[in-house]
Amino acid sequence: MTATNLAKSTSHAVRMFLTALLLLAISSIQSTTTWAQTAKPATAAPQTLLQSTDGPWWKHAVIYEIYPRSFQDSNGDGIGDINGITSRLDYLQQLGVDAIWITPMYPSPQVDFGYDISDYTAIDPQYGTMADFERMVAEAKRRNIRVIMDFVPNHTSDQNAWFKESRSSRDNPKRDWYIWRDPKGFTADGKPIPPNNWQSWFGHSAWQYDPTTSQYYYHHFYTQQPDLNWRNPDVQKAMMNVLRFWMDKGVSGFRIDAVSRLFEDPNLHDDPILPGTNAYGDPNIQHKYTDNLPEVHDMLRLMRQVVDEYPGNPVLISEADEPNIAELTKMYGRNNDEVQLPMDFQVADVNELSVPKFRDFLEQVENNPASGQPHFFFGNHDQARVWDRYSEGVSDPAMKARIARMMAALLLTSRATPQLYYGEELGMVTTPPARKEDVKDPIGIIGWPKEKGRDGERTPMQWSADKNAGFTTSSTPWLPIAADYPTVNVSTESSDPNSMLSWYKQLIALRRSNPALFAGSMKLIDTSNENVLSYLRQGPPGKPSVLVALNFSAKPQVLKYDFAALGLTKGATSTLLTDDPALNQSPLTKPTTLAPFATWIAEVQ
Repeated sequence: MTATNLAKSTSHAVRMFLTALLLLAISSIQSTTTWAQTAKPATAAPQTLLQSTDGPWWKHAVIYEIYPRSFQDSNGDGIGDINGITSRLDYLQQLGVDAIWITPMYPSPQVDFGYDISDYTAIDPQYGTMADFERMVAEAKRRNIRVIMDFVPNHTSDQNAWFKESRSSRDNPKRDWYIWRDPKGFTADGKPIPPNNWQSWFGHSAWQYDPTTSQYYYHHFYTQQPDLNWRNPDVQKAMMNVLRFWMDKGVSGFRIDAVSRLFEDPNLHDDPILPGTNAYGDPNIQHKYTDNLPEVHDMLRLMRQVVDEYPGNPVLISEADEPNIAELTKMYGRNNDEVQLPMDFQVADVNELSVPKFRDFLEQVENNPASGQPHFFFGNHDQARVWDRYSEGVSDPAMKARIARMMAALLLTSRATPQLYYGEELGMVTTPPARKEDVKDPIGIIGWPKEKGRDGERTPMQWSADKNAGFTTSSTPWLPIAADYPTVNVSTESSDPNSMLSWYKQLIALRRSNPALFAGSMKLIDTSNENVLSYLRQGPPGKPSVLVALNFSAKPQVLKYDFAALGLTKGATSTLLTDDPALNQSPLTKPTTLAPFATWIAEVQ
């Protein structure tokens, strides 16, 4: 090649390179006009670019709660089932889910929709067979999705064979498997008086008189849910064998229901009475002698020892609605030998857009004495849905959607292991019954109208705009389908880059692929700001960190950060995800304003 030709070739190459750079810049500007334009239709499974080298799988997992009655009906009886779950595993894989927690599927009279168990080592026929369950576990494993069972150790159904034996006579070998006590006395007309003032969580006395043996049995929940006596070693042994049974079936752990209620004061001290009355008309009481007793931790250690017999880092998740973070922290164990993931009701029950309250709890959790992994959620089968709880008083649908996106961002960009509730990713709303005669949940029947029950957050999953939202071919689903299903459903949202589903998919994909969000530490910043919750996820050496800013207010907020003080010499260099179009600029060199209820996730260096 001659010098002239070389010069021409070099000049042409330079021009081509500069043109490519210009086109790339134009493309970047165009593609970041709004978050929706950067989103791809939610069809492909997000790729996991990072490996769980920083601790066990559950530390980085996205956990998805399935209420089986409401997820997918496969046989047309109006009730969701195991084969229905199996048929939707591809959707869960595409969403980016790593594990599914399934609420009880054991045989049950369904008084409390599965939380009243008549047989701990079988499958209720309305959900399918044990073969169906084993197939579901195998199919989930093929998609790298783990199955977590719901373990209900506090109580059984009154139709459980154990309780039938226990109530048959005072000298039955299983009599002491439950908590029986004589009446405190009798009224003038001969009616028995309960042993003390303990109350059921679902209203009225926690003692049920059984004329067969002229004693009361204790039930923290419904009368049909007698409490097991965990002070009996035979009960402990039987329940540990339940854990082993399901571990042998290939499950990856358990969510432990009502764990803090396992023990009661054996001396039956009355609980302290508080001012006022509850939704059931009873005096308010402090559950001092029936909740959170020290012996609970002995049983958690025993459960942990059992699951640790199995490979694969099985996980224990506790329903630990403790009174404060200090008590919650105890669930990890003194030597991190109890529960790996206590469900954090302190954060979940803030129930208002209060930056100071969230910041306070997040700070406490981040600095918990056990250095335990946080576990956050904002919705489950006992709570009104996220869409409604945090947007109360907001009428603008666009602002409601922003609030829901903001809470999703908090859940999926914090350091905690996140837990989603089915349909949350679609923006499903709470749909409570309008009439008492429509209520299915017993607490709604007992407490109506102050307490309408939990039917509203348990309505069927909305898969499509077809009849009954694609949930069932039956003309009568077990609960009515929410009215917004023609637009709020998987099928419609999967092809809409501006949908709530696309937002969740982007957040999950970002969490899985960004080193700072995957395994970085979390530091709350701008801590005097009462309107914007901001935190930094620290990137590994040589990698950028991630800034998350959430505007909890209905007004625009100017963001001012001292990046130099944080050791970030370049500041915010690019936007990773936002629903505020004004923040889709790169590089970001000017003071920024965050729109009402908007989310900004940015790369910082």
